[in-house]
Amino acid sequence: MYDILECVSDDPCLVEAEITLYKPEDGGRSTPFTQNYRPNHNFDYPKNERMFIGQVELNEGEWMHPGETKILNITFFDAKGLRELLTVGRKWHIQEGSHVVGEAIVKYVV
Repeated sequence: MYDILECVSDDPCLVEAEITLYKPEDGGRSTPFTQNYRPNHNFDYPKNERMFIGQVELNEGEWMHPGETKILNITFFDAKGLRELLTVGRKWHIQEGSHVVGEAIVKYVV
């Protein structure tokens, strides 16, 4: 329904995404995360040329554990250059440094 997004400036951009956090045996994290988790979001894996920092939004007291998949919002703080990348169905990798810990798929952009 909404495939072209409005993330064209340096202003924050809010994206609803289906996030899967890999299990440790699949190379992912060994611990869950909660509020204020700000990993790298890699839209050009494995070249690593298009990475953005985005905060995964969880409710107070909510956790995401390795192996889980959830629909969550992500706030990208420097959204310049994201327009061409964020189309509904687009998949990207979630990284901690160079370590891939999960993946996400765009569902909707607010």
